[in-house]
Amino acid sequence: MSYQIYLVEDEPNLNRLLTSYLQKEGWTVYPFHTGEEARRAMSIKPHLWILDIMLPDIDGYELIAEIKEKSPRVPVIFISARDSDLDRIIGLEKGSDDYLPKPFLPRELIIRVSKLLERVYGSPETEKDEKSALEIGPYMVNSRKRSVTEGSKRVDLTSREFDLLMLLIENPGSALSREQILTHIWSREYYGSDRVVDDLVRRLRKKMTCLDIETIYGYGYRLVSGSC
Repeated sequence: MSYQIYLVEDEPNLNRLLTSYLQKEGWTVYPFHTGEEARRAMSIKPHLWILDIMLPDIDGYELIAEIKEKSPRVPVIFISARDSDLDRIIGLEKGSDDYLPKPFLPRELIIRVSKLLERVYGSPETEKDEKSALEIGPYMVNSRKRSVTEGSKRVDLTSREFDLLMLLIENPGSALSREQILTHIWSREYYGSDRVVDDLVRRLRKKMTCLDIETIYGYGYRLVSGSC
């Protein structure tokens, strides 16, 4: 299990390069090329955002405002081709924790990310539980303990219900077909109807009523947000 990092960078080559460097550190990276893609996955709160200011659709400053409204304590690193004191100041005012002007060496970003994660989440001795916990709406999901809590209340899930939840979490905003879900949870050896997927989703929705699992008719499902 590793830290979850959302990388929002519209330049494809730089996005791939930074994703590769971050993954080599053992972190789980979710790359996005537009602000709208990132916005759809915002309900699953990562441990860190790396956010380009100049995006093709949503201004990075607008996006960080939404991030901080939903997750005030999540750290954000701004990256931008506009190396100006004004951008640095605005970034800090909006809630960013660091600012890295382009061009920069990927290794510099790695160092800054490492130091920021340690400062926010603690030393390596305390990392295991921190990295295993994800906040989704009112729920706290711990992948290592395979547990879900809503405030002080435990949400009891079966093994397959938890597997479905983690599959949705690991693919934020992505459409998952019934066949994909069936293969992931029941394996390729399952020969029954794919309607067992619908029943599993129904049970998960009943137990986690604030989880917004969108039905894609004729195809499958997508995790949209924690709606409560």
